[in-house]
Amino acid sequence: MNTLSAVWTWLTTAANWSGENGVWHRLEQHLVLTFSCLVISALIALPVALTLGHLGRGGALAVNLANIGRAVPTFAVLVLLLLTPIGRYGQWPTIIALVLFAIPPLLTNAYVGMREVDQNVVRAARGMGMTGTQLVWRVEVPLAFPLVLTGIRIAAVQLVATATLAALVGGGGLGRIITAGFNLASTPQVVAGAVLVAVFALLMEAAFELAQRCAPDWARGRIR
Repeated sequence: MNTLSAVWTWLTTAANWSGENGVWHRLEQHLVLTFSCLVISALIALPVALTLGHLGRGGALAVNLANIGRAVPTFAVLVLLLLTPIGRYGQWPTIIALVLFAIPPLLTNAYVGMREVDQNVVRAARGMGMTGTQLVWRVEVPLAFPLVLTGIRIAAVQLVATATLAALVGGGGLGRIITAGFNLASTPQVVAGAVLVAVFALLMEAAFELAQRCAPDWARGRIR
């Protein structure tokens, strides 16, 4: 109970929330890093997944290769990148490691979503004279969108948790609160930092869930 009380005291101390090392500033850094990596990952993974899902070729290989990436710890990738010339370029080792970590759920969910589109609907659309591009954007993508959004949500939540690694190489984010706690031998600060990361991840999950529920019909896999 003493530790929990100390954690609560740390979290409710105004001085810990303001300033360059405060929670709000670290949260802003965490948000920027998370969404930057999410956007880069989506720009890489989604075009590949949607194209392969539409063509029905090469998707299994791409998904299996992406899943292999899940077996490699992000920290190990980060350390290896730091040993290469890329390690000289500030945040780029962290960004690359996080992007590689986020690609598998994006690629897998988008590909599976495209392949699970009802083929009767696809054939009907072709029978109406739709071109390949029209078929993708007017039929397949809207029907696959719920799974695509699920992949984005999974990647975002995973990035929130994993972005704490940026602190290990001098980056910003909520991980700096945890590493600073270790440096100060302050268990309450370490636990408080972990709580903040966990709450942030839960809020991210809730935001995506709310967005999916409030989305228009086309974003929930319903087309007219």
